[in-house]
Amino acid sequence: MGKASRRSRADRAARTSGPVPAPFVARPFEGLPGETDWVAMREIVPAATATIRFAPGRAPEGAPETVTIATVLPLAWPALHRDTGEILVGIQSGNASGDTSRDIAQAIELAVAAQPGSPVTTLPVSTLDTDRLQDLLDLDAPFDIEVHEGFEFWVGDSELDVEGQQSLERANESAIPTVKLAAAPSAYWCRIGERCYVRWVLPHDEETSTSALARLHAAGTSTLGDGGRLLGCFRSSGLLIPVWEVDPEAEPESHEAGVSAMHGRLEGAVTSTAPLTAAERGARAGLMNRQVTLR
Repeated sequence: MGKASRRSRADRAARTSGPVPAPFVARPFEGLPGETDWVAMREIVPAATATIRFAPGRAPEGAPETVTIATVLPLAWPALHRDTGEILVGIQSGNASGDTSRDIAQAIELAVAAQPGSPVTTLPVSTLDTDRLQDLLDLDAPFDIEVHEGFEFWVGDSELDVEGQQSLERANESAIPTVKLAAAPSAYWCRIGERCYVRWVLPHDEETSTSALARLHAAGTSTLGDGGRLLGCFRSSGLLIPVWEVDPEAEPESHEAGVSAMHGRLEGAVTSTAPLTAAERGARAGLMNRQVTLR
């Protein structure tokens, strides 16, 4: 065997024995408290924060007691270690691998290890030997979102430099008004231009939620409150996010009753074991044609 052939085999062996990239996970937040709000923060809520705690014995060395999860950070940084010691992690900064849970966990660990006052600007590709959020976090602690009008939470007790201030101003200009509704988990009213919508992350897998909505649509009961029209759905992180257009003149809280009633109808439709009728199959096909996959 020639030297070139031996080197080729050695190179292949080295490549195959290296770290294995993390595989794609269709539902990366499954098993976390508040799975639907993780998805909402990731995809449809512009400015929000939530606090997480580590599981006993799983905090990275030097980590604070809690970490702040944010939708977006300045310059789309994955994470920031403030000079006060506070750790912020932005979950809309994009993917480094096929498993969003590993990417966010890696951002947390890198931020803890960073010098105070330093951002994490990039993430390496997550591998199979990296932690997932499900490994690090206290799964008994609630995941409670606080929705903000803008991104002033970036600043804290410190001052932004010119580039950071410009990023803050751009972010505030682009933030759409959003209100978390109380009648159902992870339902959000928002205003985009002159039109208003209710966007709702459903807790069941995509197939189950699509079939449930199809049953309601075929029965003529998919309207939200007084005239809220079902436009279609987003798909993200293994869950379905239906979108209703609602009266732009109505206050967000006026939709609570409609969301509550829809919540009950959806839960009833989800539990149905009857095969879909021809009309329901047609409604399902229509909904599938109006689904958009996010990221």
